[in-house]
Amino acid sequence: MDDTDPSEKPQSNEPKKPIADQVTDLLATAAGALAETAVKSVAKRVRKTAAKKTPAPVKKAAKAVAKAAKTPKKTARKAARKVAKKARRATVKKASKKPGKSKKSKSRR
Repeated sequence: MDDTDPSEKPQSNEPKKPIADQVTDLLATAAGALAETAVKSVAKRVRKTAAKKTPAPVKKAAKAVAKAAKTPKKTARKAARKVAKKARRATVKKASKKPGKSKKSKSRR
């Protein structure tokens, strides 16, 4: 049978820290998280304030640039279809032309 007593805890390689050190570590972690949250909220407020104080023409220009940078999905699909259709037409026209016969050679006879 098992000769180990379940009440005995296995010993780890690290010695156990005093309670004061454990509390200090916990507080340091919490302070770090709190500071991160504070920095993020301040940055968010700064962005909002800057957006409110930006002149209307600048906002309008920025929106126009952003809109121009994006291509709508429908337009992109239509453009791709047009290009593919033109490519198919070009290959069909090239295949249908016969190199030996031309209109100029018929008129000279």
